[in-house]
Amino acid sequence: MNTLLNRLTGRSAALLLALALSGCNLPLQTPDCPPGQTLGADQLVGNWSLQMAGLSTPWALSLAPHPEHIGSLRGELRQGEQRHLVVADLEGREFTMEESHDGQRIAATWLGTAVHGHCGRWIKGERLVTDQAGQGFTMRPAP
Repeated sequence: MNTLLNRLTGRSAALLLALALSGCNLPLQTPDCPPGQTLGADQLVGNWSLQMAGLSTPWALSLAPHPEHIGSLRGELRQGEQRHLVVADLEGREFTMEESHDGQRIAATWLGTAVHGHCGRWIKGERLVTDQAGQGFTMRPAP
């Protein structure tokens, strides 16, 4: 039994050494943000471009700190003459935004995820409206 254990340990070590020497390139996980910087709603303050799947014209989004809810955002979603109020949050990598057409009721919910390696500057997700199929979107800083 002890000889078998020694052989397995020797084989495992030999396998690891062979992998290391073979030039095996395992992908390295790049940090999402620079050291000392974490993802948070404050990184979403500013102007954004939202490209909806299947639409050629992007929506413009402006976000600012919410005056009543610390750590949340408030803003406006615009396309042409359309203007909609929004509130948004970023917790960890998860983005949530609620869109209102009348300032009272939620008309759509936007759920997305911050793409790894972009420090919250690229979000992909889906816009959900009751009784409709979800529509994909990408969100990036406005040019």
